Amino acid sequence: MLTANAQNPVARVLVASAGQGPDGVAVDVAGGHIYWTGMGVPSANDGFIMRSNLDGTNVKTLVPAGGTYTPKQIKLDLAGGEMYWSDREGMRVMRANLDGSSVEALVTTGQTDTDRMNNANWCVGIALDLARGFFYWSQKGPANGHVGTLRRAHIAMPAGENSITRTDIEVLYDLLPEPIDIDLDLAARYIYWTDRADNTVSRAPIEIPAGFTAATRTDRKILVPNVAVAIGVALDLARSKVYYTSGSNGPLGRVNLDGTQNESLIPMAGNLTGIALGELP
Repeated sequence: MLTANAQNPVARVLVASAGQGPDGVAVDVAGGHIYWTGMGVPSANDGFIMRSNLDGTNVKTLVPAGGTYTPKQIKLDLAGGEMYWSDREGMRVMRANLDGSSVEALVTTGQTDTDRMNNANWCVGIALDLARGFFYWSQKGPANGHVGTLRRAHIAMPAGENSITRTDIEVLYDLLPEPIDIDLDLAARYIYWTDRADNTVSRAPIEIPAGFTAATRTDRKILVPNVAVAIGVALDLARSKVYYTSGSNGPLGRVNLDGTQNESLIPMAGNLTGIALGELP
């Protein structure tokens, strides 16, 4: 687990023993904690979620190995005392209390090993709109498969339904190359995402434009092309910035929300995955 000051970015190790395959990360500055997901070994179904203090001390396992399959991006509902994450090979969007108790699936896109072979069922990114009562996620599809989707559903489960049968899932964007992590600008009503097939950072309006469908809409704007395996994305709305990571020894990058002034903050930063921002006191 690495950290860097955004104003003078020099990477340093924060947590040396973060477990096998650390991926998504979220920060609770007021509570004094960092949360992260660990993919484990994908074939072993041994994913987990951990937490530490902001200084990297007091590392705890919240969701033990096997409590989730291959957890990816994670987001926090601090007021509600819950964490949300996408579980890739688990083919689920999941939720638990911040202490790791009451793990549950909110969406289940597949259940069998045959289902798992279809990467279109793999859930990767996650974002929250708590005020409107929605969670958003990405399903990536096979590498450069152009069947990736961005979706949302209500946080409250429809009456009489469950994670398998729920009928309120909306596909907002379809036929994407391979979407990974996501974030939301709720005031401007934009969704931002990385795509590891065409290696881009993109944004589009959340809602489907009139006269279009999720499959026919053409309002995606590529903000950053040619990212070396684009993975993580996080918005700094106060400063109108988008931060992104590269999964193949590319840079930790930053760009304006409109795609101008792209800059490499830490060149050749390593094989990075998730990213989160925190305003420390």
